[in-house]
Amino acid sequence: MTHGNHDVLIIGGGVAGLVLALEVAERRRVTLLRPASDDQGASRWAQGGIAAVLSPSDDFDAHVADTLVAGDGLCDEAAVRFTVEQGPAAIARLLALGVPFTPDPSPGAAYPYHLTREGGHGARRIIHAADATGLAVMETLKAHVTAHPAIQVLDDLTAIGLIGDTAGACRGARCLDGQGRLHELLAADTVLATGGASGLYRHTTSPHPASGEGMLMAAELGAELMNLEFQQFHPTCLYDPDGSPFLISEAVRGEGGRLLNVNGERFMPALDPRAELAPRDIVARAIDAEMQRTGSDHVLLDIRHLGEAAIRHHFPTIHAHCASRGLDIAREPIPVVPAAHYSCGGLATDLAGATTVPNLHAIGEVACTGLHGANRMASNSLLECLVFARSCGAALLQEAHPDASAQVAPLVPLPDTGDRLADPAVLSRLRERMRQMMSARVAIVRHDAGLDEAAETLEALQRELAPLVTACAPTVALASLWQALRLARLTVASARARRESRGLHYNPDCPDHAPGIAQPSRIHLADLD
Repeated sequence: MTHGNHDVLIIGGGVAGLVLALEVAERRRVTLLRPASDDQGASRWAQGGIAAVLSPSDDFDAHVADTLVAGDGLCDEAAVRFTVEQGPAAIARLLALGVPFTPDPSPGAAYPYHLTREGGHGARRIIHAADATGLAVMETLKAHVTAHPAIQVLDDLTAIGLIGDTAGACRGARCLDGQGRLHELLAADTVLATGGASGLYRHTTSPHPASGEGMLMAAELGAELMNLEFQQFHPTCLYDPDGSPFLISEAVRGEGGRLLNVNGERFMPALDPRAELAPRDIVARAIDAEMQRTGSDHVLLDIRHLGEAAIRHHFPTIHAHCASRGLDIAREPIPVVPAAHYSCGGLATDLAGATTVPNLHAIGEVACTGLHGANRMASNSLLECLVFARSCGAALLQEAHPDASAQVAPLVPLPDTGDRLADPAVLSRLRERMRQMMSARVAIVRHDAGLDEAAETLEALQRELAPLVTACAPTVALASLWQALRLARLTVASARARRESRGLHYNPDCPDHAPGIAQPSRIHLADLD
């Protein structure tokens, strides 16, 4: 079933997608595909806040410098400065929309809203809504999007691929509805805001993480991918093997939380002068090493010294959630473990979110703008969502766009498949094997032999899945796994090609920085052939 003549099609309804919809809808019609449940995606679970230069005692150069240090020499400085300098305007836009950021109760405060500090930041510059910033921003944006007459929200369709034409441009998306029926949404411009690839791993900080589906959909049209080897593991996910994932915000350490091993000994000060406020790659590796040294499956995050009143005030969501798991964080330390959290790599874009495929943009975690380099600094992610959604929106409003139905080149047809459905148990088994291999061999510490093993195993899994892709009717589960497996292989290929350790990519077989100026890795789907 073809639904033609869409103007701007946005796939993904997190912070990036919602902000873009509001920006573009002032002069263009928007179709927004987003899941019916906000549990999917990362935005809703963001706790800490948004980094921006807001205090009179802070400045752009300091934020830029901190970001460059965290990115371990691989950031695009122009992208960093662009993002940082656009930060205050992006926050002002959220305030105008009514996001309930936490005020600063201090008499005579230089800035009316409370600013906290997180790892890698040399100043307090994280504006937040208690410890549930993502939820507060999402609820506010959703209310405005729902009320906007130029925005059509579709929550009953899931994109399984992009539509390309024979000239190499993107013309929209192929989707499935809840009954498994195929729909083709033709569009003048398509924007991916589909999130990252943490779902390639077994343990993540989000209950329903993306597995890089959007990245691979674009790669199928020839889009360039960049820096896939830099997968960030958040140092402090609640350790609860029997419960769902839950992130313990970096703001907990920003407000004085201390990391202890299972023997109650603090270990970060001996490893880095910034101690618990070192960048995430350093803290995650330190925790991983301490777990191996002590033979434990977690470490402890202690904030008891802050006092119950301060804990309840600063971290009400974390306090309540831990209490629901039988843990009183005002009286006992929090068991934590690193978990896959954020993809610093993704679709290569310019400062307006344009990919290398005409009429296809990407914003948010699915994109690689150059801001994060080899390691994302805390709370720069929501900032990136806001800034690049606004810059992408400005570009889409300035450019001339033909009607979506004015076909300039023939569309590439969808291959014929059979009517039978792939066995869900088989798909589940293959996905679990993929996640096990990625977690075991392509995680916080990688070795050459492990990467070689991962490459062979993932290729074998893809060969096993390939006949089902050609013989079975398309389903969301089948399409997602097919995309995830190939993205996992591209990630491993990028990791094998980087013969150095930098940021989130740590390989003891090549432990130092390579000589010369650090270069981003670039890869295409065709490189797997």
